[in-house]
Amino acid sequence: MKSSKLKSTATLLVIVAMWLALFLPLATAGTASASTKTNEYPVPTSGSDPHGITAGPDGALWFTEEGVNKIGRITTSGSFTEYTVPTSNSWPYGITAGPDGNLWFTEKNVGRIGRITTSGKITEYIIPTSNSGSNCITAGPDGALWFTEGDGNRIGKVTTSGSFTEYPIPTLLSKPYGITAGPDGNLWFTEYAEFYGNKIGKVTTSGSFTEYPIPTSGSKPYGITAGPDGNLWFAEVLGNKIGRITTSGSFTEYSVPTSGFEPVGISAGPDGSIWFTEWTGNNIGKLSPNPTITTRNASPPPRANPSHGILRPWVLANSPLVQCFRGGGYIKPFYLFGNFCYLLRGMCENTGSSCFLRLYAWLGGRGVGACIRQFSVS
Repeated sequence: MKSSKLKSTATLLVIVAMWLALFLPLATAGTASASTKTNEYPVPTSGSDPHGITAGPDGALWFTEEGVNKIGRITTSGSFTEYTVPTSNSWPYGITAGPDGNLWFTEKNVGRIGRITTSGKITEYIIPTSNSGSNCITAGPDGALWFTEGDGNRIGKVTTSGSFTEYPIPTLLSKPYGITAGPDGNLWFTEYAEFYGNKIGKVTTSGSFTEYPIPTSGSKPYGITAGPDGNLWFAEVLGNKIGRITTSGSFTEYSVPTSGFEPVGISAGPDGSIWFTEWTGNNIGKLSPNPTITTRNASPPPRANPSHGILRPWVLANSPLVQCFRGGGYIKPFYLFGNFCYLLRGMCENTGSSCFLRLYAWLGGRGVGACIRQFSVS
């Protein structure tokens, strides 16, 4: 989603977050090993807003640059190549390796699915449902690519030859987001709408749905992954939990130790643990097979606001730290970077030396804004 981008420096923090956590030696305690080293690689194009990332068949990492309409490639030694998506302002978002040896990605803003070869040739395929708001994408057990349509309220499938099939989700306005192939031969996905969704969905390769309500109401599930134990694991952003669902639909939830840290991304690690990112907490978390949760700090950004609690509108409107907001969606905690304060869930419209905070109420997937206060930028 375009509103969830941090616009400070165009560095691949996602690489640091997930690949360091999953593939470098780590101590089993809650603090990082002394031998652990973190590297950050600035993306050549400024303002690139890197989002999705995946391992490619060529041994490199491939990622989407939502802010500059490019697909990026980085070697494990830090060498970059960038490829411009043919359709302008497409917002490339999710990305995955396909069964055909290519990389497949979603174009969230223009209703297309893109395919890029390892040599950089891009082909685009138009999704039948316009303004579908495609989010995440994964390779399915049937040799096709499966993706979520957040605004279209569908699960889409595209073959490697570009043929589409779309399946409407039974729950209206469910806002499907994360998707993964399950150990049972089905596709599993999250429905993050707080009021209409809040479910984990399962769809067979023939398009038959089953939906399971999450025990914690308003949990806002985002990322989802298949675990080494034969279950599906997912992150509950507002529930501040890591959830597990069996293929028969039985839930278990584990609370993140620190409240308000908002787990988002999630992946199974090679050590048999479940690893996840803490969006607000600036940590990488690990759920051990036991299970117990430990976290590793991912080095907070310069001058980061240490308060990670969820701030209500009246708190934000009177905070002396507030200078400018960027983003969109709902209210959430913010970080202060010099003269820029990044609020991930409140819309700011910059008007030169000041900006206006707008709160958005969502109706049918579209925001309706109301200006509540103006803030000066020093």
